[in-house]
Amino acid sequence: MLLSACRSGIIVLILAFAGVLPSQAAMQIQEVKSKSGVTAWLVEDYTVPMISMRFAFKGGSTQDPAGKEGLANLITGLMDEGAGDMDSATFQERLDDVGLEMRFSEGRDALYGSVRMLAEAKDDGFDLLSLALKAPRFDQAPIDRIRAQIVSGIVADERDPEALAAIAWAEAIYGEHPYARRDEGTQATLATVTSADLKEFHRRTFARDNLYVGVVGAIDAKALAEVLDKVFGDLPGKASLTAVSDALPKLGQEVRIDYNLPQASVWLAYPGVERSDPAFFAAFLMNHVLGGGTFSSRLFNEVREKRGLTYSIGSSLVNNEYSTGLVISTATRSDRVEETLDIIRSEVKRMAEEGPTPEELERAKKYIIGAYAINNLDSSGSIASTLVELQLDNLGIDYIDRRGGLINAVTVDEAKAAAKRLLTAAPAVMILGPAAKP
Repeated sequence: MLLSACRSGIIVLILAFAGVLPSQAAMQIQEVKSKSGVTAWLVEDYTVPMISMRFAFKGGSTQDPAGKEGLANLITGLMDEGAGDMDSATFQERLDDVGLEMRFSEGRDALYGSVRMLAEAKDDGFDLLSLALKAPRFDQAPIDRIRAQIVSGIVADERDPEALAAIAWAEAIYGEHPYARRDEGTQATLATVTSADLKEFHRRTFARDNLYVGVVGAIDAKALAEVLDKVFGDLPGKASLTAVSDALPKLGQEVRIDYNLPQASVWLAYPGVERSDPAFFAAFLMNHVLGGGTFSSRLFNEVREKRGLTYSIGSSLVNNEYSTGLVISTATRSDRVEETLDIIRSEVKRMAEEGPTPEELERAKKYIIGAYAINNLDSSGSIASTLVELQLDNLGIDYIDRRGGLINAVTVDEAKAAAKRLLTAAPAVMILGPAAKP
């Protein structure tokens, strides 16, 4: 354990300099293909002797079988809880000895994993990752422990009005679609999950054809190709995913969750736009002017700055694999909900009819282009994550270079068309707060 402590100390010192990364302009993305057919995007960076890897397997909580909701979330909590001939405690000790950070998480449409290590420890580090991916144990004791932790959160959420409202909102918007289900499952569904269920989910989902990998750090393309075969080469060639239909959000409805709170929360959902749609950036820029720009948007100025009705208000485009939307959210005093909604609707109507001004559009372009590196390329981990997301969205390896041009090419007329397209529909509205007075 002394070796582990020394190695951890070295990592802490190195992380102090981890923000010193190549500039966006200097960053070169390479596509690396291994003999087993695994593809990764790589950014070589020898500023610090570290390697960060991020990967995703398509098929997240939408792959949970009916009655076993929460399975995908549970499996991500167990991937570092023992593998091969090492039980949970032994595996965790080995991670510490190597100085390897290993994490797994679940999303609606994908399962994510990441590792970070000293370059000198890459052989041992990638051996452990390979073992975790190929031979997770799913022993009963860790299953019971991780499940109990998740259930504890579920029980806590039952006393949280915001959590209850989010559940009701998803059910109202998505109906019978998997997006309406709770990613963490319920006490009842988690109780049915067995080690055999976890092994079957792992067999169906962890495969090479639904895998996306991003790597940043002190490793070259030749060495990475060998790592890809070592870590992922023995996984099944093809995933066996359950087909999922597109979700059509149920708009034009109002949902009220009565709860005696001094402040009410408000959500509005409008149609969205696919990430692959040629009009995406026109919609993105328009939304920035409407509510995406935190301190500069129309909604912020009208609802907070001019009237002081809220502390925060914003809008965002939501892009999932099977559904899209434009969502506005805020919170206000319970006795001023209708006033706040009237102002929001008025600003949405004005945007739908007039669109952004040329000046607003130009400011939005400059901000969105400039903020990208800060929000997505500020560390090796965030760069690796961005590389994976670009692959999942099928945007192309040259997207970062093309992005500024795509944004600058958006015209005022295109932004106006996007506003009319998305904001003329009747939204779904949800209000969490005291019951409305008769």
